[in-house]
Amino acid sequence: MRLVAIGLAAGVFSALLGVGGGTIAVPLLILLVHLPERVATATSLGAIGITALAGVVVYAARGEVNVGYAVLVGVPAILGVLVGTALQQRIRTSSLMYAFAVLLCSVGVWLLAT
Repeated sequence: MRLVAIGLAAGVFSALLGVGGGTIAVPLLILLVHLPERVATATSLGAIGITALAGVVVYAARGEVNVGYAVLVGVPAILGVLVGTALQQRIRTSSLMYAFAVLLCSVGVWLLAT
């Protein structure tokens, strides 16, 4: 049930705010399911692929997808994923956790300030 709830929350926030995998699913997979950081990240990436596909189909049906921009963001993101995955394997898990927490807090402060 926890995994279903995490998936539901990630899906709602993905469609509502454009966030879900890294900001919702990863922390919940770590805190509620007790997955290791790397496993939670990889699991979230797998799940978010399914979520993203469903979301893009719904938004595309409404004519709200800019395919050109999606390609310009998505193709370089493939390289980013390869680099990020290689880096993640070289960084201690505790360092990843702290860096992730700092990132989430920083984004939260930035959003509140704007």
